[in-house]
Amino acid sequence: MATQHHSSALPAPAVPAAYPMAKPGYGKRSAPGQQARTPDDFALLPTCERYVAGFVDHLPDGAAMSVKQLAKQLPLYGQQAISTALKALSVAGHLRRVRCAVGAGDETRWVFRTFWSRTARDNEWWNTYLATEAATRTAAPVEPPAPTAVPPQRTPPQPTDTEPSPPAREAISAERTQTTALSPAYLALARLGRNDHRLGLSAHDCTTLEPLATQWLDRGVTTDYLTNALTAGLPAQIDSPAGLLRRRLIDKLPPRLPATPSTPTDTPAPTRRLLVECTDCGRPGPPEALPDGLCHPCHTTHSAGGRPSPDPTQIAAVKAHMANLRDLPKPV
Repeated sequence: MATQHHSSALPAPAVPAAYPMAKPGYGKRSAPGQQARTPDDFALLPTCERYVAGFVDHLPDGAAMSVKQLAKQLPLYGQQAISTALKALSVAGHLRRVRCAVGAGDETRWVFRTFWSRTARDNEWWNTYLATEAATRTAAPVEPPAPTAVPPQRTPPQPTDTEPSPPAREAISAERTQTTALSPAYLALARLGRNDHRLGLSAHDCTTLEPLATQWLDRGVTTDYLTNALTAGLPAQIDSPAGLLRRRLIDKLPPRLPATPSTPTDTPAPTRRLLVECTDCGRPGPPEALPDGLCHPCHTTHSAGGRPSPDPTQIAAVKAHMANLRDLPKPV
């Protein structure tokens, strides 16, 4: 619960037009279901926290949220004060720092985001929302970068009623492939020809065989497994690479395993797709293990008013030392 502070806070500076944005997929993310913005937002927070919160609330999604970058735009406070304010805003229920895994297999990488809510939320709400966010973004790719200017292109010819020739269909398929995101199954097929020239496929062949290869990946195999299964034991001469691979994709399709393993104790737990970062020290963990967005040591320190709890061993040592001092002979 936030403590009431009725002292007037300085208005946060306006967000400059040139405020830096984070890399695509990183930076600020607004939580859903927030109340409309009012002049009394963050009125229960101390002056510094109100100042920082007012500025962060007006940042667009995708804006850089590092302490260093915020301190550059908020000249009244240094990096240490900004870091302390963000920790207080996390405890007050306004933000959570998270790590999200995007991609699949060898393409998996972690991105770092700061989820922001103008409306203060409790731990139960944040845990539920982040769990839902992890489920919806498990296989979602990172947002593509902003489109850049391209030179003007010639006007494409008008469609006709005649069916395009096979070379034309292949050119159209290749053009569509270049303008859309390529799936892992498509890329695995396209790379076969580089590993073995006898398996060279055209863009049209890759597009045709892509649904069959996708079935393999949907059954839990990796692209390396798929490649090895398609290239093992090849005949000396291959007249039709597409026909051979189509036959192998159908005949060697692996079985679909049950969603729940029969021996869960022998199976390693799956890697989490979203981890919350401690707002103070950056230690990652599942949402339910970081109440108020803080790990246990930092949460203990915050609850003690910013000072760590004394170590019982140190307390005992100090008491023993004081007892020894009392037993010393007093000077005459």
